[in-house]
Amino acid sequence: MEARVKWVENAEFVAETGSGHALVIDGPAEIGGRNLGPRPMEMMLVAVGSCSAVDIVHILKKARQPVSGCEIAVSGARAQTDPKVFTSIHLHFIVSGKGLSENQVKRAVQLSAEKYCSASIMLQKACPVTHDFELRELG
Repeated sequence: MEARVKWVENAEFVAETGSGHALVIDGPAEIGGRNLGPRPMEMMLVAVGSCSAVDIVHILKKARQPVSGCEIAVSGARAQTDPKVFTSIHLHFIVSGKGLSENQVKRAVQLSAEKYCSASIMLQKACPVTHDFELRELG
C-alpha cells in the first residue's frame, strides 16, 4: 500500500491513495486551516470506522443475514497535552435489516474487533478500543 500527501498552502494538503483516490485534508484555523477538509485525527476515526463497517457488512452478508444498513458512530477521546494521542476510541454500530439475528450481528462485531479489522486491532495497541451495537428492525 502507498499514499502521497502533498502540501498545497497554509494547513491544506492533498492526499492521493495508491488506488487512485484523492482527498483534501486541512488543519484548524489557529494554524492557518480554512476548513476545506477533515483533520488528520478525524481521518483516523474514519479509517477505523470504515474498516470495521466493511467487515461487519461482509460477515453478515456471508452469513446470509438480511442486512440493509450499517452506520458507525465513532468517538475518540484525546490527551489534553501534546502529543494529543487518542486515549480511547469507541465504535457504536447501528445495523438495520428485516429479521436480523442479534447473535449474528454480535458475532460480526466481535470478529471484526478481534480478528479482521486491521485498523482497530492496530489502534488497540495504543489505547482501548471498545465496541457495541444496536439493531434496527425494518418493517
